[in-house]
Formats: sequence, C-alpha cells, structure tokens
Amino acid sequence: MRWTVLDSPIGEFSVATDGFHVCRAHFGRAPAAAEEPYDEAARQALAELRAYFAGELTAFTVPLAAPGGSDFERGVWREMTLIPYGETLTYGEVARRLGDQGAARAVGVACNRNPIPVLVPCHRIVGAGGKLVGFGGGLDRKVTLLELEAGVALRRAWS
Repeated sequence: MRWTVLDSPIGEFSVATDGFHVCRAHFGRAPAAAEEPYDEAARQALAELRAYFAGELTAFTVPLAAPGGSDFERGVWREMTLIPYGETLTYGEVARRLGDQGAARAVGVACNRNPIPVLVPCHRIVGAGGKLVGFGGGLDRKVTLLELEAGVALRRAWS
C-alpha cells in the first residue's frame, strides 16, 4: 500500500491504494504520503475527491477494497454506500436495515472502524433524532461534509 495526500476543505486527507483499489483513507497526512499519486487508482481517487469537495461529484466510482472487518462491520460499510448523497440515516435505522434493531451501538463501532472514510460515507450516519455524535475525523469535519452535501443537493434540486 502506498499513500497519497490531498489538501482539502477538511484539511489534509490521505488515501492508500494497492495499485488497483483505494484500501484506506486517513484524516491528516499519513506517514510517507506522497504529493503525487503513484498509480491510476490514486489518480482517480484524488480527482474524484477534488470534484467532490468542489461540489461537482455526488458519487464515487473509484474501485474500493476495504480490508478486514467482521461480517457485521462489512455490512454496515455496504449500507453506508447506499445512503444517498446529501441524506442521512441514524445508527438505529442502519441497524434495522441489517436486521438487528438493537445493534445501533455496534453500528457506531463499525462506523468508527470504517477504513475508507468520506469515500465510504460514514459521515452520513447520525444519532437518534439527527443528533451529531461521534466521528473519527472530528465533529467539525462531519459538519463540513454534511453541509457541503446538503448545499449541493439543495442547489441541484432548485436548478
């Protein structure tokens, strides 16, 4: 795995690729991250992230390969990718979608273990009643991401 870093509205954001897929993402500069992408997956990821942060992209197409995770965590990560751009679900709603109404806390743990934040949009999962709780990148970044998406979604709906 090799890391590439992007300067973004949420600060430095690093992505790691295996040559074909994005396998990790990290808030901040990852150790030994390069400024220039070293493979096509990294080039595509950075281009898509730039377009996303500019409000021009609402769905990532770069190939992803999330490493590890239990079956439940992988299910949560899949559900994250199904939450439409500019919308949110609660931890409880995700738990219900996975068939376990009592697993809201476990959904929160899986969100925290998401190896590819932003590209796998854990920021779209919120607490009961829409409350902003917990985010591995910090609540300020979560708010920035949600505001970006809400603004773009609103502009698109009204144009």
